[in-house]
Amino acid sequence: MSDYMFMLENHLSSDQNRVVADVQAAAGAAGVNVFLAGGAMRDVLGGFQVRDLDFSVEGNALKVAKTLASEAGVRTLSVDEDRRSAELVFPGGVTVQVSMARTERFPKMGGKPRVAPATIQEDLRGRDFTVNAIALSLNRASRGLLLDPTNGLADLERRELRMLATSSFSDDPVRLFRLVRLRARLGFTAEARTAQYYDQARAAGYQSYISPAALREELKQISSESNPAEIIQTLEQDGLLAAISPALTGAKLNAAGMARLERALRLFPAGMPVPRLGPFLYALSEKLSPREKSDLAKATQMSRSDVELWQKLETRARKLENSLKSARIRKPSQVYQILAAAASEEILFLLYHSPLKPVQERIRNYLQKYIPLVQEVPPEELEPADAKPGTPRYQKAKEALLALRLDRRVRTPAPLLPSSGAIALPVAAPKGRVSAQ
Repeated sequence: MSDYMFMLENHLSSDQNRVVADVQAAAGAAGVNVFLAGGAMRDVLGGFQVRDLDFSVEGNALKVAKTLASEAGVRTLSVDEDRRSAELVFPGGVTVQVSMARTERFPKMGGKPRVAPATIQEDLRGRDFTVNAIALSLNRASRGLLLDPTNGLADLERRELRMLATSSFSDDPVRLFRLVRLRARLGFTAEARTAQYYDQARAAGYQSYISPAALREELKQISSESNPAEIIQTLEQDGLLAAISPALTGAKLNAAGMARLERALRLFPAGMPVPRLGPFLYALSEKLSPREKSDLAKATQMSRSDVELWQKLETRARKLENSLKSARIRKPSQVYQILAAAASEEILFLLYHSPLKPVQERIRNYLQKYIPLVQEVPPEELEPADAKPGTPRYQKAKEALLALRLDRRVRTPAPLLPSSGAIALPVAAPKGRVSAQ
């Protein structure tokens, strides 16, 4: 095993490692070469958390994607026929991009590219920044071979973002947004020439040529970042945010709300999936008028379902809020049952938006106390002895055992007796009702 394969396997989660093996097997069965590339390799080599896995295929990538999609639990999110690319979600929530290795030529600024199949080396040389132009071979004959034709490793060490061509921003102006986003996420600086071209492109108004689809994708990407407030503020300061909505400036830029949303996100346990786009768009547009919100949706060509994702979020979350504020909710197990069955984006929205103290406290207890407690319980302690697995009775008994564990008062041991040195037995706490606050 090469050092890079060892690094990869130790950096990825168990679910991600299984996906790498599955993609490798599917590419082998299709007789094509496959490489882990782009942001995934940047994050592995840079020591960052790997969010998504990007695979480049020398050959028919959609055939590989179709093979993977036929597996149980694998969903296809989108397919780009022009770029011969597909986005998939695997069990465990691992998001995967399987794309044809390609070259892209742009006849006009921000226009639709002319795509042609290419080798992995040609593909890497045509990317945006050097740190995104690194790949790792997953093929039997060269498994573990690192490909770095633009010296991206050196830029990773220098913590710099360097564009690959002087035409990078004019070819695909959305890279202006991407530079801001990656600077904020990675804590990198833009290399001097890249920073100069970035300023010139902004001044020349390249951002006005970004396609609605590209703007929509950037909003999605920003919503998944840990610091969206910083990114949005930088975009506004640099005059880029107007490409999404000219109204998002000054007092109408909800900077305080975006920061509050970030704080709410930090309360969720690590690894808990939370769809963020709806709450993010709600916070971003909260101070806009209905007409301005409509204009934002048109500028990014949002579908009806996309618009409802954020404009009807408050209505969807109201039922959950009513359940949580009920005076009949008195036990931790009741809070847990309500929130465990709720959509996580509605939980996030209430943390951000609800003015009700009981609702806020119950959500915080669920995220910071009840979930960790449940995760620490050995599975065998929640196995009913008198019911057959898979039956309704079994599930009901298991839920009762979990509720008992959540509602149990903690027994506090009595202090040691200094005179004898003996250990005192724990004294049971008095019986009483457990508060769910």
